[in-house]
Amino acid sequence: MSRSTTQRLLTRKVRGDEARLVPDDLIVEEPLSIELDGSLVASTMRTPGNDFELAAGFCFTEGLVGPGDVQTIRYCGGGSAVATEFNVVTVETGRSSAVATDDASSARRGLVSSSCGLCGSDAIHELADRIGPLPEHEPWDRDLLLSLPAQVKGHQPLHDATGAVHLAAAVDRSGAVVVAREDIGRHNAVDKVIGRLLLDRALPASDLALFVSSRASFEMVQKAWAGGFTALVAVSGPSALAVQSARRAGMTLAGFAREGRANFYSPDGA
Repeated sequence: MSRSTTQRLLTRKVRGDEARLVPDDLIVEEPLSIELDGSLVASTMRTPGNDFELAAGFCFTEGLVGPGDVQTIRYCGGGSAVATEFNVVTVETGRSSAVATDDASSARRGLVSSSCGLCGSDAIHELADRIGPLPEHEPWDRDLLLSLPAQVKGHQPLHDATGAVHLAAAVDRSGAVVVAREDIGRHNAVDKVIGRLLLDRALPASDLALFVSSRASFEMVQKAWAGGFTALVAVSGPSALAVQSARRAGMTLAGFAREGRANFYSPDGA
């Protein structure tokens, strides 16, 4: 089903002493509940569209499903999709799920990212135990990674229209964009990309780099690591924990990426 991703409203534009009413395209933001085998595992605010990819990608990056586990994905497995306004997605693996959130209103609760009292080093160890280090791979060409901000420009129609969304894109070693997704939530955009690759049976993404139009947080590295990406390039800066995690994974991590320049933090800041 095709959902509207923008809504046109009147806004008063003020430029110095001049003010006028003009139509403005705004991004649509709606809640999405993600169920796994009948249990609620996450609630998030997202831009409608690619909802099945988002649900599959979230379940995968949080360690709830493996590469071949997903059997079906549908809107509202327990009732009417129309009644829930297509804001509930059910992922089914054919087994009973023991994983559920304690609070249905909590947003984006994951197994690692939400662990109470987990210090930075413990979080990295837990990730390494769950995912394992990335396999040996060919180093990424620096010039190619520096070119990514320019390469993804044509893949941001919602940002061009509204200026209010994030982009995530999987790029191969030739610089070609394999999958690009936009969403009001930066994590959602990444989950949509990984979900698409999961459903296409194209994981692990060991020969792909992940570009994000946001900061490189620990959660971004977590998701890139889970997806098997060997490089993560972010428009904004990383956190210290993100750098430590990328180094532990053996992932190339670049931040403050602009056309022709970036800071490289991993491996070992080289």
